[in-house]
Amino acid sequence: MSVKVICPYCNSEAVLVTGAVIYPHRTDLYNKYFYRCEPCEAYVGCHLNTQVPLGRLANAELRKAKLEAHNAFDPLWKSRKLTRTAAYAWLAEKLGIKVADCHIGMFDIPTCLLVVQICKLKS
Repeated sequence: MSVKVICPYCNSEAVLVTGAVIYPHRTDLYNKYFYRCEPCEAYVGCHLNTQVPLGRLANAELRKAKLEAHNAFDPLWKSRKLTRTAAYAWLAEKLGIKVADCHIGMFDIPTCLLVVQICKLKS
């Protein structure tokens, strides 16, 4: 069952599509679900084997900021110096937010940029 996902850019309801629509060159993503707002070119992937969005709809600028945030943050836990849970707890503390709210997929551009700055200070 899909959920109602509203585009933060135009307030239209996003449409559930497969990876074949978003990434026609990536056959490995054809069976995955995404919510897409075609006019805004905004989309978000879904949790594996579900139609539950991983975060918020993102346009190209926000997708780039999220990628930069993940590139700065993910090495903290992928290096195994911290567990993923501990790394998110550390980041939540640095951001002054609850751990439950600490998800790069839900962040806006300024928060993603702050994640990059915080992680650079840690390394």
